[in-house]
Amino acid sequence: MLTSKDQELAVLLSALSLACKATARACNKAGIALLFGLAGETNATGDDQKKLDVLSNDIFINTLTNSGTCAVLVSEENEEPIIIDPAHAGRFCVAFDPLDGSSNIDCNVSTGTIFGVYERISTGFATVDDIFRTGNDLIVAGYCMYGAATELVITFKNQGVHRFTLDPSLGEFIHTHSNVTFPEDGGKKIYSCNEGNSSNWDPAIKASVEYFKAGSKPYAARYVGSMVSDVHRTILYGGIYLYPADAKSKNGKLRVLYEGFPMAMIVEQAGGVASCGLFKGTIQRLLDLVPTSIHEKCPVILGGERDVKLVLSKYKELGLAA
Repeated sequence: MLTSKDQELAVLLSALSLACKATARACNKAGIALLFGLAGETNATGDDQKKLDVLSNDIFINTLTNSGTCAVLVSEENEEPIIIDPAHAGRFCVAFDPLDGSSNIDCNVSTGTIFGVYERISTGFATVDDIFRTGNDLIVAGYCMYGAATELVITFKNQGVHRFTLDPSLGEFIHTHSNVTFPEDGGKKIYSCNEGNSSNWDPAIKASVEYFKAGSKPYAARYVGSMVSDVHRTILYGGIYLYPADAKSKNGKLRVLYEGFPMAMIVEQAGGVASCGLFKGTIQRLLDLVPTSIHEKCPVILGGERDVKLVLSKYKELGLAA
């Protein structure tokens, strides 16, 4: 409230932090409460749903719907957007992945929540068009990581990236770091990708990863498989995170609205670069995409300028892009 003078936005962020705390509690108690394992369903994008996917989705929908600040909600777990009754609607539209990396839940590896916030542009009944906009229109983006500590990372447009850590004894997020940025020199030489897909990558991505592994001092490979964990490490330590398109998934596998856009905004606000690589015939900045469906996918290349520019230069060296 002190920063934005916007009380409704403050209420929304309070609701998001409450949902993150409730989800963190559920993750911490998953073994005791028998919340491990599959729920027996698949979500809107065809992934198997875990019990915690379903619970965390309910937590976020109920919290945001009852906050009185939201007009449209888009969740990875729901096939259709949720349009809030105008009598209870507010100014904001929120796209979220309630539990990213849920395939890691059963082995107690870090998971997270990702969210992006738009201000609605319609009057009267909200529509899905309120959220079919470029990532440049996001006013807030963030993620919450459920790991050794529960950490909430938020960025406001042109306000820097801020880290908050949940203090279990207080039940509150404590502001621990302001204006988080990538290391100036590019930081540690780390590349993060699922090399199991490498046979299906395009030549530029293959050449880039081979470059990272070559020489007397090659890059280190680090891949958790939870986007929140991998991107969080990349921002703090440096390096690059890649989830490119491939021969099997020509549009990539990560979702634009609630994975690509929020993470791209955070990375750029931290001084990094967010690209799709070569996508639909041209090299594209991720935040410039215009989604046409709520579960649309895109390739993702995030990291420090040193490493992302190297990958993009490979497209030009190989004659794949101008």
